[in-house]
Amino acid sequence: MLMNKEKQKMIPEVRFPEFKNDGEWKIEPFNDVYNFKITNSFSREKLNYEKGNVKNIHYGDIHTKFSSHFDITQECVPYINLDITLEKIDKDNYCQEGDLVIADASEDIDDIGKTIEIISLNQEKLLAGLHTFLARPIDDKIKLGFGGHLFKSNGIIAQIKNEAQGAKVLGISKGRLANLDVYYPDSDIEQQKIANCLSSLDTLITAEVDKLENLKDHKTGLLQRLFPANGETKPEFRFPEFEKDGDWEEKLLGGISEITTGTSNRQDSTEEEGKYTFFDRSQDIRTSNRFLFDGEAIIVAGEGQEFKPKYFIGKFDLHQRAYAILNFNNKTIGKFLYYSIYKNRSYFLRYAVGSTVKSLRLPIFENMPTLISSNPKEQQKIADCLTSVDDFIEAQKTRIKVLKNHKKGLMQQLFPNSI
Repeated sequence: MLMNKEKQKMIPEVRFPEFKNDGEWKIEPFNDVYNFKITNSFSREKLNYEKGNVKNIHYGDIHTKFSSHFDITQECVPYINLDITLEKIDKDNYCQEGDLVIADASEDIDDIGKTIEIISLNQEKLLAGLHTFLARPIDDKIKLGFGGHLFKSNGIIAQIKNEAQGAKVLGISKGRLANLDVYYPDSDIEQQKIANCLSSLDTLITAEVDKLENLKDHKTGLLQRLFPANGETKPEFRFPEFEKDGDWEEKLLGGISEITTGTSNRQDSTEEEGKYTFFDRSQDIRTSNRFLFDGEAIIVAGEGQEFKPKYFIGKFDLHQRAYAILNFNNKTIGKFLYYSIYKNRSYFLRYAVGSTVKSLRLPIFENMPTLISSNPKEQQKIADCLTSVDDFIEAQKTRIKVLKNHKKGLMQQLFPNSI
C-alpha cells in the first residue's frame, strides 16, 4: 500500500483547465473500487479460433496481443466449446464492459499483473480464462475507458511489482492485488477526458503500427518477386533493362565470399557507449572498445532460432559464435547478397544442429546455395529498391517510438506521482 497516505498529494502534474481547482484525487483500497468475479480454468488446449459457445481471453493473449483495452469487434480471441449449456453459467461471471482482466503471472517483471479493460463486447459472451483475474468496478466509480489507462500508470504498476512474488516466474494473487491503492478523480467528466485523450493517442499508434505491418508485408512481397522462387532461375519480376539478361547462376556462398567467426566474448562488450559496434548471438546490438573487422559485412548469429542477418559497413567487433560474411568477389554486390540471405534464411533453420539451442557451423555457410544475377547492375538495382523500403520501415519505427514516448510522458503527467 502507499506509504504516508495522509501526506500524499494525489494531484496530477497536468490537469485539464476546468479541473484545476477540483482538489486531490480519491484514493481507496482496491477492494473498495473493484469486486473479483469467477474466471474459468480451461487450458489453451481447450481453445480454438473456429467455433464455440463463448469467447475466452487467455493470459497469454493478454501478454502478447493487447495494450490497455479490449474491443471484441477488433480483437481476435479464441472460443471455448463448453460441455454445459450457457444457462448454467452465472451471467454475472461473464465479462462486462468496464471490467478489468488481469494476468496473474509472468516471467518478465515489467509484465506482471498486465491488465486490460473490456470496452466493447458487441453483445457477445466473453469469459476471462486461465491465469487471469476478473475485476468489476463497484458503484460505477471507474468510468468506461479510464481503468485500462489507470492500470498502466506508474503508481499502479509500481505497486503491482512490489506485491509480486516468485523467482523465475512472478505471480500475484487476489490477496496481493487487494493491497493496492487505487486513485482516481471524483469527476466522471475528468475521468472521461483523460480516457479520451489517451485512447485517441492509442488509436493513432495502432494506425501507425498497421502502416508498419503493411510496409513489412510489402517488403516480403518484393523479396518474393525480385528473387527467383524455389526451383526457378529467374525472378518473377525484373526491371525492364534486365529482362533479356538470362538466367541467374547458382553459387555456393563460400565461393563468392569469405566467412569467419570473431574471437571476442560478451564480456568484451559493454552496455556503455563504446567506440565500435559489437555483434554477438543475440539480436540486440552492443558496443566494444576494440574492432576485429573493418569493411562491409553480413552478420549472422551462430546460435538462435531465427538467424536473421544484419548488414553493416565500418569497424566492428564480433563474438566467437557469430559469423561475418565479407570480402565479396568483384561480381557480387554485398547489399544484394544480404537480401538474398535474408530471404532464404530458412536454410539455416533446416541445417542447424541441436535441439533446444540451434547452432550453425562454418560448412553450413560455405555450402549455402545462392542464386546470383550475373549483372552487378541488376544486383545493385534490387538492393537499392529493397533498401528504400527498409528506410521507410525504419522511419515508421521511429515515428511509432516517438508516439509511444509521447504517450509515456502524458501518462506521467496526467496521473499523480503516487510513489
